[in-house]
Amino acid sequence: MNSKAGALKDRTQAFAVLVVKFSESLPNTLAARRIGQQLIDSGTSVAANYRAACRAGTRPGFVAKLAIVVEEADESGFWLGLLVETGLATEERLAALRKEADELTAIFSAMVRTARHNARTGKYRNRDR
Repeated sequence: MNSKAGALKDRTQAFAVLVVKFSESLPNTLAARRIGQQLIDSGTSVAANYRAACRAGTRPGFVAKLAIVVEEADESGFWLGLLVETGLATEERLAALRKEADELTAIFSAMVRTARHNARTGKYRNRDR
């Protein structure tokens, strides 16, 4: 595993941990529990699917898993925004998590675009990934 992949594994894992810890601090209401669970599902999926992408045996498998990572990071941002909009959490409390969700979405979106472009142009065709 290269150092960039290792750093992204660590970063996505740290995001997952922060999401879980934050969700545990939400009020014990029906809405907060439901949104918190959705946030845990998507936030931890970012890390799990990136790990799976790193283990993918083919370039198409790698790109498919990365696309899931993009979706889950973006969904995490949605749930974080919804918590603010519903008054269940403040923007100040969620600013760092929202920023990280946005940054992860941007990073993995760029990776998907690059991998798809390389596949279309034949770049790295002889390499597994």
